[in-house]
Amino acid sequence: MKTVQDDTGKQYLLLKRSEQASLVRDPDNGNECYIQNDRLEAVDESSLEIAATAVPESVRTLLTAVHDESTLGLLVELQTRGALGIRTLLSAYDFCESDLHGRLTVLTAAGLIEETEVGGERGYRLTDECDTALEILQAGTNSREHADEQTGVETDS
Repeated sequence: MKTVQDDTGKQYLLLKRSEQASLVRDPDNGNECYIQNDRLEAVDESSLEIAATAVPESVRTLLTAVHDESTLGLLVELQTRGALGIRTLLSAYDFCESDLHGRLTVLTAAGLIEETEVGGERGYRLTDECDTALEILQAGTNSREHADEQTGVETDS
């Protein structure tokens, strides 16, 4: 699959090309339509990266920065409990100092958490972007659980 853009700069995924027009899909909403070939030009961007833009940017950032459940759990705890001091993070959770430091560095660099002051000491809190991403993911989970309750289907969680 190739990436193309129309004469307005809007990017699409090229599905099928004929002599006069091409079938394209809008990565934002999944709609497919034909566009005249003379209005399209090839773009040197990965079609998979363009397809990923259908996922909100905050969620993409979270997905690419968080590589395990412990780190995701750390973000959920910061969402639930609010900003936490570094001593609390070390004593309340099962991280050694170097492991916690590494995770905090990666999450800070990704823009998911930021340093703050808690009780006179260094601490961390979620950024608005991370809070938004977690809310989106949790809303999807709550919707599925609600649908399961309506149908009587039990899922292993």
